[in-house]
Amino acid sequence: MKIRLVSATMIVAGLFLASPAFAVCDNCGTVTNVKTVKKEGEASGGGAVVGGILGGVLGHQIGSGRGNTAATVAGAAGGAYAGHQVEKKKNETTTYVVEVQMESGNTRTFNFSQPTAYKIGDKIKIVDKKLVRQ
Repeated sequence: MKIRLVSATMIVAGLFLASPAFAVCDNCGTVTNVKTVKKEGEASGGGAVVGGILGGVLGHQIGSGRGNTAATVAGAAGGAYAGHQVEKKKNETTTYVVEVQMESGNTRTFNFSQPTAYKIGDKIKIVDKKLVRQ
């Protein structure tokens, strides 16, 4: 009777040790950080040139004599500044970053161009290089 009990115990213990429930999932993890990263846009100078020309033309429409010259110069300067700022604003980017602590121990970072619904603590799995909630 003792031999059978020991054999049954060893079989059951072997099943638990061989169970895949204890294996590490290489594609599974937990969201540890979600952040928004804004990158200021760069300007090529084209916006300043166009803005300066338009500002100069508008400034020239104002005043007469010496006032006309001053208005043209001020309009060109103001237009150049405004054109530069508009171009920078148009070229700025926002990236939504999700950091995941994988069960294997490493950290993975995923960048999105649109806001995501992932929150810190979400359990995820990577399927076809994309995050999927578990």
